[in-house]
Amino acid sequence: MCKNSKHCARSDSVAALPACNHHPICSPFPKSLHLISRSPHLISNRHTLHRHTPQQRPTAVRRARHSHASRRVTRRQVLGRLAAGIVVPSIVAPSALGAGLLAPPSERIVVGLIGIGAMGQGHLAHLLKYDDVQVAAVCDVDRWRRQNAQRTVEQTYAARTGDGGFRGCSAYNDFRELLGRDDIDAVLIATGDRWHAVTTVMAAQAGKDIYCEKPISLTVREAQAMVAAVQRYSRVFQGGFQQRSTPEFHRACQLVQQGAIGKVELVYVTFPGANGDVELPPEPVPDGLDWDLWLGPAPYRPYNQRFHPYGKPPRVVPWDFCRDFGGGNLASNAVHSFDIVQWALGMDDSGPVEVIPPETDQVPLLTYKYTGDVMLQVAPWRLDPQKHHIPKGWDPNTAISAFGAVYVGQHGWIHVGRQGFLTAYPADVLKQEDRSLARTHSVHDHHRNWLDCIRSRGRTASTVQSAARSTIVAHLGCVAHWTGRALRWDPQKMEFTGDQQASRWLWRPMREPWTL
Repeated sequence: MCKNSKHCARSDSVAALPACNHHPICSPFPKSLHLISRSPHLISNRHTLHRHTPQQRPTAVRRARHSHASRRVTRRQVLGRLAAGIVVPSIVAPSALGAGLLAPPSERIVVGLIGIGAMGQGHLAHLLKYDDVQVAAVCDVDRWRRQNAQRTVEQTYAARTGDGGFRGCSAYNDFRELLGRDDIDAVLIATGDRWHAVTTVMAAQAGKDIYCEKPISLTVREAQAMVAAVQRYSRVFQGGFQQRSTPEFHRACQLVQQGAIGKVELVYVTFPGANGDVELPPEPVPDGLDWDLWLGPAPYRPYNQRFHPYGKPPRVVPWDFCRDFGGGNLASNAVHSFDIVQWALGMDDSGPVEVIPPETDQVPLLTYKYTGDVMLQVAPWRLDPQKHHIPKGWDPNTAISAFGAVYVGQHGWIHVGRQGFLTAYPADVLKQEDRSLARTHSVHDHHRNWLDCIRSRGRTASTVQSAARSTIVAHLGCVAHWTGRALRWDPQKMEFTGDQQASRWLWRPMREPWTL
């Protein structure tokens, strides 16, 4: 591992990476893949913490694990190669929490939380409110954050069970130790974007069901690897696209799909701009932060508090200043809008066929073209009548809703956003009956949908396939910005057409020892 340069010796730079035509994850959503870390550290599965025995697991979870017994042996072999040191958690009897306000062990889903930044803390608050969930482990490379999260979990359960001395949540620096525990049924991944693919694939191999924050990957090939792993190991996966579990977005997509505004010709979303790249001066790594593991598969960069402010309340970082760690506004924010556009247009198994950046002067905005003469444009907060198409009935002073979308059809438009925001022109559009959109899950609670599907082994609101497709839309926009030209995209082959330089961005080299 080279720490004297930005990139390790194995991969000098992304620009030097040749287009790949033979890698096992370079075909659309492949059936198999190779995995993963060649870490010298090993993980043992022989933990003494025992939340419930296999017989006490929720029945559906127990059956799902049993049906993949041979795969479980394989993943134990994989995990067995990963670690030598054992972190022994506190011992808690299976009935320790059953006497309080939690469900009995046989009805409880045991969850581990990986990543405790701003998003991770929000997820933790959600998980702690469910009686049929037990958060048994938290993990973060930041000691301050993981200790705070551990304290929150134990204080919450102590209050609910009346056991002031409750100690039943383990805190880990290395997520591989958490994955090595057989008593954990599922993991919620809220790490930085650079970690999503590696952690998800390893979790699938370890037999865990998965909730992964958006964007689910840093590249197209990572997204494909995630789909392959989830499918291969028959895992329940929920993407962090919670708007699929929100009534106003359900309603808007239903209206678009049933033709309430006629054929859709244009969709506006906001949060424009891919990220740039700046060099920050090195600073001392804080005691209590595992900087090497924080970086993970990303190219080496010296620590700077702008990357990770230690000992301070975490905040959401859009990575608009560092290309190695994310995709800027497009991948961090606009991706939520891309998801509901893909959903409304019926593109969960497909995507755009061309992307044009404003740098080309062909269009004033980042523009995606779909088959059927449909355009998606990433606009500023307010449309400019001098530059942009203003649909009939639209007030130019109106701001496009953050994380929402404006669907413009032949007979009107629909504007949807968070917190119940839904308007349309003409207003009668909203009076149409709910006819076409099949509701495959309960609306209102994205986490509850995931937990219910863990029990039923059913289809989640945000499947790994749809989450991958929506994330890829963001990736395409970033590549168009970075290359500065229009790009043709084949959504079935998952490759750019006739552009080798753009194709190099389909994959980013990973720093040793991490690989997919």
